Amino acid sequence: MTSAAAAGAARTAHTADLTAAELHAVRALLEDAFDGDLADEDWEHALGGVHVLVHDEAGRLAGHGSVVMRRVRHRDRWLRVGYIEAVAVRADRRRRGLGGRVMAELERIVDRAYDAGMLSASDEGAALYAARGWQVWPGRICALGVDGVVRLPDEEGSTFLRPALAGPLDPAFELVFDWRDGDVL
Repeated sequence: MTSAAAAGAARTAHTADLTAAELHAVRALLEDAFDGDLADEDWEHALGGVHVLVHDEAGRLAGHGSVVMRRVRHRDRWLRVGYIEAVAVRADRRRRGLGGRVMAELERIVDRAYDAGMLSASDEGAALYAARGWQVWPGRICALGVDGVVRLPDEEGSTFLRPALAGPLDPAFELVFDWRDGDVL
């Protein structure tokens, strides 16, 4: 495939299959897209799962997203959740459908491999997810910390859900996420 034909095509790869140069390019894209507001923990959250990479005509990384597995308790069941991380499009390539291309591939992975998909959206990203059918979780958001279940009220209203194999989830019951360093969600 020529680079012109490959431009805009989504490539998927597990973190283990990305080269050091590719990981460096992803981190640089995220640093730029998030205006330098990418903590080391945020970077770690994007690793260990499947990445979607979209390149421009010159072969430069133009878009990225990843999906990692998280455990989320709902009622009396722990769900395997495909959690979307680090979705970004290079500034000079925005509003051209690349974010949608990245999300379409991430959604395909979530729909085929997980009980549900979830993500925490910024104000800027919320419109993209809502337009693609992701729904704001209307219930409580919690995490399982070392001292037990901790409510995360700041995450309520910005956590989006894509039901998959699990079917509908009842917002009368909280979502309890596994704990992780940095931003829990």
